[in-house]
Amino acid sequence: MIKTYIDSGVLIQAYRGETLIGIKAQEILDDPQREYATSSFVKLEVLSKAIYFQNLAEVNFYETFFAGCTIWANELEKIVESAQKLAADFGINAIDALHVAAAISVNADELITT
Repeated sequence: MIKTYIDSGVLIQAYRGETLIGIKAQEILDDPQREYATSSFVKLEVLSKAIYFQNLAEVNFYETFFAGCTIWANELEKIVESAQKLAADFGINAIDALHVAAAISVNADELITT
């Protein structure tokens, strides 16, 4: 199994599914050779607007993904500390640094982003 950390952009594109990126994102999510890792950061990014705009189909799509995730990056203090260093060392923005740090914290084989 490939331990895969999925960025929020991949989930959003998979839900929309209208572009080549969306179709590829859905293929990644449907791959039986993967186990999925995620974090509260991804959950916050994707669910907030879907809930606010009462898009129940979108909320259900994301909740189904999260329910199937077997690995959660939950050592938040360590992740934030690591993200601060990554952001400073590589000039990446805060949320991207958090995703990279979260993926590293769970020893993901890969991080997939848009």
